[in-house]
Amino acid sequence: MDTLTEQKNPEKTKPGFFKDTLRFVILAFLIVIPIRFFVAQPFVVSGASMDPTFNDGEYIIVDELSYRFDEPERGDPIIFKYPKDTSKYFIKRIIALPGETIRIIGTEIFIQNSENPEGFKLEENYIYPGNAKEDDISLTLKNDEYFVMGDNRRSSLDSRYWGPLPRKLIVGRPFVRLFPFMSLGFFPGESE
Repeated sequence: MDTLTEQKNPEKTKPGFFKDTLRFVILAFLIVIPIRFFVAQPFVVSGASMDPTFNDGEYIIVDELSYRFDEPERGDPIIFKYPKDTSKYFIKRIIALPGETIRIIGTEIFIQNSENPEGFKLEENYIYPGNAKEDDISLTLKNDEYFVMGDNRRSSLDSRYWGPLPRKLIVGRPFVRLFPFMSLGFFPGESE
C-alpha cells in the first residue's frame, strides 16, 4: 500500500511544484526588478577617462538610492546620463558644486563659493601627473549644475567640453567594484 501511495503523490505534487515555482519566479521579479531599477544597477566601465581610478572593463554596481536623500559632494565619482545623448552613461568625478565658480588655470583648479569668496585651490590626489592636462576655463554654475571631470584629463570628454551637468541626469555613485576580483571593494574611487 505504501508503494501505491508514494507513486500517486508525485503526480499530485507536480501541479504544486509548477505552481510553487511560478510563485517563486513572480516573487523574485517583484523583489529584483525594483531593486535593479531604483536601488542598484550594474555597469561596465568603458574607456580610459577615469584611469587609474576605474579601468576599462571593470564591473561596478551603482548605488542609485543615496542621492535621493543626500546631495552629491565634491570628489564623488558619479554615474550620469550624458547631456548630449541621454541613452549613454558616463562616469566622472564631481569637481565643482551648484552655485560655485570654477577656474582652471593650466593644470590647477580654483573654486570660489560662499564659504570661500577668495577661492581655494582644489587638491586632487587622485590625478597622476601624466594624466594632467592644461586648460583655461572660468565658469559659474547655476543652482542645479555640477562640473565633472575624468581623472585622466588627457582622455576625458567632460564638462570642459560639453558644459555643466544638470542634477537631474545624475544616476548614482559606484557602490561596489566586483571585477576584477583583485580590486573588489566598496565605494571605489572615493577621494581621501
